[in-house]
Amino acid sequence: MQVSVETTSGLERRLTITIPADKIDGEINKRLQDLSRRVRLDGFRPGKVPMKVVKRRYGLGARQEVLGEQMQQAFVEAVTQESLNPAGAPRVEPKGDEEGKDFEFVATFEVYPEIEVGDFGGVEIERPVAEVSDADIDEMVETLRSQSKTFEDVERAAEQGDQIVFDYVGTFASGEQNGEEFAGGKAENSTLELGSGRMIPGFEDGLLGVSAGEEKTLELTFPEDYHSEELKGQAVEFACKVHQVQATALPELNDEFFERFGVTEGGEEAFRTEVRKNMERELRQAIKGKVKNQVMDGLLTTHEVEVPSPLVAQEIDRMREQAVQQFGGAQGGFDPKQLPAELFEKDAKKRVALGLLVGEIVKQREIKVDDDRVRTMIEEMASAYQEPQQVVDWYYSNEEQLSQVKYVVLEEQVVDTVLEAAKVSESECSYQDAIKPAAAEEAEASEEEQA
Repeated sequence: MQVSVETTSGLERRLTITIPADKIDGEINKRLQDLSRRVRLDGFRPGKVPMKVVKRRYGLGARQEVLGEQMQQAFVEAVTQESLNPAGAPRVEPKGDEEGKDFEFVATFEVYPEIEVGDFGGVEIERPVAEVSDADIDEMVETLRSQSKTFEDVERAAEQGDQIVFDYVGTFASGEQNGEEFAGGKAENSTLELGSGRMIPGFEDGLLGVSAGEEKTLELTFPEDYHSEELKGQAVEFACKVHQVQATALPELNDEFFERFGVTEGGEEAFRTEVRKNMERELRQAIKGKVKNQVMDGLLTTHEVEVPSPLVAQEIDRMREQAVQQFGGAQGGFDPKQLPAELFEKDAKKRVALGLLVGEIVKQREIKVDDDRVRTMIEEMASAYQEPQQVVDWYYSNEEQLSQVKYVVLEEQVVDTVLEAAKVSESECSYQDAIKPAAAEEAEASEEEQA
């Protein structure tokens, strides 16, 4: 077998492989001989079909099968011989196929990049430092009460935060459709919390001050960026009839409320202790996550990583699947491939680059997964459930889930390795700022710049 290697561009390699004719012909003859002993044809006794008949009838199919197998085998031998590491399946192109002559084909594919892991001293990290204060716990308790709120009828005008039960009918207020109802603009006994922002601008504010039994017409205009083409910028009227005005009723801090969160003894003190424990766990995870994100971004900034396109394509497909599952599209039979690849390409490249880089750091620094840290992580996740040991047992009996935890721990060990050499500073902040997602922080920073 003859092999020549050509670097066409970046990570792409082109292998030209020649398989000797005698090897191809020998395999074909062997296959046809075996077939002649088993084939049954009219006019011939079993096992007595002449080879020329077998070859005439089955020769082409046998040749295609042999060539397919030989190309696959030759490709594996060639990449092993040339010490190449393919990052995906090759694109194979036969260069002629003539009986009795050597068979040549070209395999084009991308290889994994060679990554030079450098010094981590150029990575800069700002670690948030925060604690859970009594005021933070007070705020969280009120948030939990608000999440369990109910609404009770009141005999007064509606105020911000109240809920109303009402009917409404929307109609166009100008143009050829003036006075006509529009799709989706009608409901009966609908509930609306004033101030929730569910409706278009002006709708909820227009219902402040209404009372049960009152009718009111709202003259409004749909935003120019509204999702419906028919309604963008349209002047409309909503005829509303209010049936009930309901005020918020928050649950009392009593044993019944505490039991909703798994606290059956110890009253409010035990409840606040449990809330603090959960908040401190959330704070630790948030800080760990922000530091990890900075480390990963720093690694990408200080290292150049070429990403093989087959790996990016695979990651895009995974992200498509995740997006469809997240928004419930899988239940409706939505095909993830309908989502444009461009939506995910940037993040997919980043994920692939980080995966390759982390893998190379693990390899070069000989980092082994710490089983004690794996157990600690699982136990901490399990502590949020009422039956922690059941959760721990579930992870250790589920190889796929356990492998995912091990990979996360391995990533954390890589982060620790980087932090040992990186430039790390600390920044004091509030609990709320510490747990704020990075995306929210970036949005706020952008708004401040624009202001």
